[in-house]
Amino acid sequence: MKYAFAKRVRHLQSSVVRDILKIVNQGDVISFAGGLPDDGLFPTQAIKDAFSSAFEKGNKAFQYGETEGYRPLREVILQRMLVKGIKGYSADDVLVTTGSQQAIDLLARVMISPGDVILTEEPTYLAALQVFQSYEAQIVSVQCDEDGMVMSDLKEKIKQYNPKMVYVVPTFSNPSGRVWTLARRKELVRLIKKQHVLVFEDDPYGDIQFTNDSYTPIAALDNGSHVLYTSTFSKTAVPALRTGWIVGPYQIIRMMAQAKQANDLHSNSLAHQALYELCQNFDLDGHIQKISEVYRTRKDAMVYHLQQARNDGLLHFVEPKGGMFLWLELQEQVNAEALLPRAVERGMAYVPGAPFYAENPKANTLRLNFTHATEDQIETGMKILVEMLQQVDMERTQLKSR
Repeated sequence: MKYAFAKRVRHLQSSVVRDILKIVNQGDVISFAGGLPDDGLFPTQAIKDAFSSAFEKGNKAFQYGETEGYRPLREVILQRMLVKGIKGYSADDVLVTTGSQQAIDLLARVMISPGDVILTEEPTYLAALQVFQSYEAQIVSVQCDEDGMVMSDLKEKIKQYNPKMVYVVPTFSNPSGRVWTLARRKELVRLIKKQHVLVFEDDPYGDIQFTNDSYTPIAALDNGSHVLYTSTFSKTAVPALRTGWIVGPYQIIRMMAQAKQANDLHSNSLAHQALYELCQNFDLDGHIQKISEVYRTRKDAMVYHLQQARNDGLLHFVEPKGGMFLWLELQEQVNAEALLPRAVERGMAYVPGAPFYAENPKANTLRLNFTHATEDQIETGMKILVEMLQQVDMERTQLKSR
């Protein structure tokens, strides 16, 4: 039978990362492809204790909950954001979602009409691009350097396109790992307030820091009128609870809550209650510091094993100060996607960088995750990658000499 799907499905695309993981999981391959935290570091006993505490509330704990999420958890979220300088909100301004991915979808659902322009970093989060494309937005990339969006280009594109929204991941971004300077963050807020444009700040990795530097969220520089802020417990507690949140202007959060009612009524209320108990009775900040130290060591190992290749001109990267990813730019003529089957055959996998671009994709880029592999696996995997790049360089040199 030929099925008459809705016209909007023509904009749906399979996730490149998920497709690669399917291939990787079929064999003995060291994967640097997924954005996975280390499951060996999950606070398993604390999670068990948290659920036990939730169960002690009796059958009421298993009942339907508010669409906005378990209110005590929303109060905890407010306190955690207050530490970051994000203030001026009440629990009614917080919507707990099924991961921060749902927050992206719900915001796009209530704010984006076909043809509306969204400005993004270059490159940017692949799954956000998928969501925006599914709602038929026009996605326009803004030039970026190591310090974030180039403000002159942002200003020009705001003037040219009159965008509905600017989507940014300013702290340890996925995929590039870049961190915006405070000056760029302040200038962004100044520009969007002047032009009455929304900013959507996505911050899933901001707590995973490798230095003693502090980073002010863009939402902390706003008065609550122009910036929406989303984050998640997936990278700091456990992904399986699928609990994220978004905070922002009440009118927008209220509309998103109504859209969520039509979507899933509410997210997993039992998980919310367990997370509340976890935050109350477990040193979550201490746990975050612990995993950050482990991830920093693994990042250092990856950088160490790629350093000589960088010195030899085979690749370039900016060492991340936090987060979960290392972004590589290879020699201009190298196609990372075309090279991937060879890598998988030799026992390692990565994500080609082209799908992270809304426009003008760079085929010579790739993303590596350093949080899920051991140091030994990192050493083995980077050795494979470097040897492949050396071989490609040698083949190119031989071809030129003919």
